[in-house]
Amino acid sequence: MELQTAIDLDATTNRRVVLRRRPEGLLAAADVELQEGVAVPVPAEGEALLELEWIGIDATVRTWLSKAEGYLPAVEIGEPVRASGIGRVVATRSERFPLGHMVYALPGWQRYGIVRDDPLATPLGEGVDAPALLALYGATGLTAYVGMIDIGQIQEGETVVVSAAAGATGSLAAQIAKIKGCRVIGICGRDDKARWLLDDLGLDGAINHRTDDMRARLRELCPDRVDVYFDNVGGPILDAVLDRLAMHARVVLCGAIAIYNERGRPPGPSNYFQLINRRARMQGFLSLDHWDRSGEVASTLGGWAAEGKLKYRTQVYEGLESAVDALNALFTGDNIGKTVIRVFEEKVAS
Repeated sequence: MELQTAIDLDATTNRRVVLRRRPEGLLAAADVELQEGVAVPVPAEGEALLELEWIGIDATVRTWLSKAEGYLPAVEIGEPVRASGIGRVVATRSERFPLGHMVYALPGWQRYGIVRDDPLATPLGEGVDAPALLALYGATGLTAYVGMIDIGQIQEGETVVVSAAAGATGSLAAQIAKIKGCRVIGICGRDDKARWLLDDLGLDGAINHRTDDMRARLRELCPDRVDVYFDNVGGPILDAVLDRLAMHARVVLCGAIAIYNERGRPPGPSNYFQLINRRARMQGFLSLDHWDRSGEVASTLGGWAAEGKLKYRTQVYEGLESAVDALNALFTGDNIGKTVIRVFEEKVAS
C-alpha cells in the first residue's frame, strides 16, 4: 500500500522516554532518558504511525523494565518504555489503520509510535473518549471482568475481597462483584481511598492495610470467610487472606504490586497450604488471552456505566516528563483509579 500521510514526516521530530538502565526498586529519573528531536519512524508495509494523545500507566510496566522472564519480552536498553496508549493515525501503509482514525496499542512512552497488525492493536474509529477507554473499556475493564466472572466464578451472596481496590482494575473488579450480588470488601492503603470505596462505590467494607490489623479486620468483615479473593498485590496481604478462605474458595491472581520492585525473588506465601485445607483453587490469568472478547465485555461494562452501576476515576499526569512519577505512584499508593498521561507538545508563541 502506498504511504499516506497527514503530516510532513521529514519536518516532524519525536519525543520519547527510553530505558537507560535496569531499575532497582522504584523507577529513578536516571533510569530513563527523555530524548527530543528524534527522527519520526516511517511506517513499513502494514504499519501505521500514531500521534499519541493518551498513555495508560499500569503496574505491569515495571515488570517489563526488568530482565526477568515475563509474558512479554523485557524492554531493551535504549528502547522506549513499553505502555498502552491511544493515538491518531497520521501516516499509514495499512488499510486496517486509516488516516485520522484512533487506535489502541502498546506504543510506549513517546509522542509518535509505530503500530502494526497484531492482536493488541485495536482500531477505534474517529471519535473516542480516550481516558474512558483506558480506564473502563480497554485492558483494565477486560481484566476486571474476566478475572471476576470467568476465573473467580462469583455467585450471588458470596463474600469477595479485592486488594488494591482503589486502583484501576481493583475498583472495577469490586463493583462487578457488587453488581452480581456479592458482599464485597476492599483493601487499600489510605483512609481517603477507603471512604471512596464505601461512599462512592458502595462496597460493604474497607480495610486500610497500612494502619489496620489485617487479620483482625478480615475476621470482623468476613465472618463467613472469603469465597473469592481478587489479588492485585501478592505478598503479606495475600498471605493474610489465604488464612481466611472459605471451603472451595477461588483465588484470582491478577497482579503482584507488592513484589514488582523487589531486588531478589520474594518468598512464596506461607499460607499456601490453606488451598489444600479449604479445597480452594488459585489461578493466574492475563487479559491478553481474552482480547477477542474485548468488544463484548466493553459493551457490558458500558451498559452498567450508563445505568449508574459502574463508576471509574482517572488520575491525569501531564506530559512525558511526568512518566516516572506516574508509574511510581502505583507503588507508593499515591493513585486512585486509572493513572493516565496526557501527551502534549509545548506551544511556542509566535
